[in-house]
Amino acid sequence: MNNLSVTTILIIVNCVVSFFALNNPEVMNRLILTPYWVERKKEYYRFITSGFIHANFLHLAVNMLSLYFFGEIVEYSLGTYPFIIMYMAAIVISDIPTYLKYKNNSYYASLGASGAVSAVVFASILFDPLNEICLYAFICMPAFLFGALYLGYSYYMDKRSGDNINHSAHFYGAVVGLVFVGALYPHLIPDVLTAIFHWRPEFLR
Repeated sequence: MNNLSVTTILIIVNCVVSFFALNNPEVMNRLILTPYWVERKKEYYRFITSGFIHANFLHLAVNMLSLYFFGEIVEYSLGTYPFIIMYMAAIVISDIPTYLKYKNNSYYASLGASGAVSAVVFASILFDPLNEICLYAFICMPAFLFGALYLGYSYYMDKRSGDNINHSAHFYGAVVGLVFVGALYPHLIPDVLTAIFHWRPEFLR
């Protein structure tokens, strides 16, 4: 167990807890983030537990694959304890706007590691803004461009609503990753801006 990275441990915990929750509605109901009950019963633990359960196995797979591809890079760059702090902080902070928005809605619930995973992905963008990120295996672009499109899409979809996805958590999780790494390594900011300024598409080189 000592040889396992924190990223690997987080993936294992997510898979185990999600599996039990998906197969036991009572467990799911106890762990999911329901702003209405957090407000009335002060069940603040839900901010954390909801980040380790998923709506279905596809939801789990997408988040865990993203964590697998970006987690260890960020963990190595930040160090073990800062990585854990960032991950856990992102789980909580990314859901605070959701809680404030839906605390009087008894029907709303949210779950998933997306906020924390977004923080990890965006932390990686600051460490390597020109790293190539591919969507659906064939739409590839530099990480900074992916980040800009992702933030814009998440913000737009959050305002639009209606698809049962917590885009707000994606957006604010990404912000946590950027702010956390930017605060610890402020020298990265001008480096990232320089890299972006000098980047050119392949056909213009």
